Amino acid sequence: MAWTDYSSAPKPGTRVAALADIQGATTQMLVTDRGEFPMLLVRVGTKIHAYVNACPHQYLPLDYRGPQILTADGARLMCTGHGAQFEAATGEPLSGADCALDRVPLVIKDEAILIGED
Repeated sequence: MAWTDYSSAPKPGTRVAALADIQGATTQMLVTDRGEFPMLLVRVGTKIHAYVNACPHQYLPLDYRGPQILTADGARLMCTGHGAQFEAATGEPLSGADCALDRVPLVIKDEAILIGED
C-alpha cells in the first residue's frame, strides 16, 4: 500500500513539525490534517526520513509494544509486534517481512518539515 492510499494521508505541503523539535533518532506522531495519520520520523545522519508508522506485515504501529524500535547502531527499525526489521534509511525489509515500509516524502522549508510531493 502506498502512503497516499490511506484515507487520512495528509496533503503535500502539510506541516509535520518544526525541524528543531526533532531531537531524537526516532519520533512517532499523528499528523491530523485529514484525520489521524500515523507517522514515524527517523534521523539517519543529517537526514530525516518518514514512514507510515505501520508494519506492512500486520499494519500495527512499529512501536505497538514499546518505543524502542531503532537498533543500537541506528541502522534498522524493528517492529515490536513480531520482530521484522527494516533499513532505517530506506524502509526496505531486512528480515521478517517481504515488503517495505510506506515511505512518506518530506521537504524542509524555513526550518519546518512538510509533506512533500510523491
